[in-house]
Amino acid sequence: MATTDIKGEYQPPPGYLGNLSSEQQSALDQLKKELKGQKETEFALEGEDTFVESRMGDAGLLRFLRARKFNVAASKAMWLANEKWRKEFGVDEIVKSFDYHEKADVDKYYPQFYHKVDKDGRPLYIERLGTLDIDALYSVTTPERQLKRLVYEYEKSMTERLPACSALVGHPVSTYCTILDLKDVSIRSFYRVKDYVMSAASIGQDHYPETMGKFYIINAPFLFTGVWSVVKPWLDEVTVAKIQVLGAKNKDVLLAQIPEENLPKSLGGSCQCSEGCSLSDAGPWNRL
Repeated sequence: MATTDIKGEYQPPPGYLGNLSSEQQSALDQLKKELKGQKETEFALEGEDTFVESRMGDAGLLRFLRARKFNVAASKAMWLANEKWRKEFGVDEIVKSFDYHEKADVDKYYPQFYHKVDKDGRPLYIERLGTLDIDALYSVTTPERQLKRLVYEYEKSMTERLPACSALVGHPVSTYCTILDLKDVSIRSFYRVKDYVMSAASIGQDHYPETMGKFYIINAPFLFTGVWSVVKPWLDEVTVAKIQVLGAKNKDVLLAQIPEENLPKSLGGSCQCSEGCSLSDAGPWNRL
């Protein structure tokens, strides 16, 4: 993890820019060389490089390398699979033209939102799965549009939220702090939406790797153990290690990581955005 030296200066964690071993630097150089030389493969359009430097520089490639423990061949395969997925899913078109006009209606039945930052400067992402009304949700949207919205928000985070948070704290911020609220969740509702949840987890793990910093599952019911056993195999060991499952007594743990004024009042903080925290997208990325 990142540290601060005796002068109070930021020290990047191992495997990040500014703190690479000779072996890790060699792996990064090799991956760049191979990707820059990869043209007109089955993953690329004719005449197009699979290395898009304007979108993925060293920090981006290092995310894929860390996800594959700096194995160049495995990291390259992951990158190429990601490029193929981006073309098939139409990520660039989603970024350019996706209109999530049903956002306010979806928020009533399945709130999913970014909201301010934690004490380490990470964007705070919150999902309230316990409020899910699956019939009402799919009367105003579709699973396909939910996934497009997810990708749109991931892309916005990579290009706007994380850079803004980095500028705020004065050092690179590349991960999020996530809260998944299971208060009043029903197992039946979860199983009806599990395909979406699994697809969303797969997109995050396969295409936006190494972006999870802290992950709190709160208000977890007794029967959550069964649900967790379904979800857990879809996640790698590194991801699982970042997840903390909490019951109803979670306020002190959350406030140890998140400033009270940044945490919505409904989750034990003091923030009450005028338009509602779940619709405000409040954070340094939206400062005028």
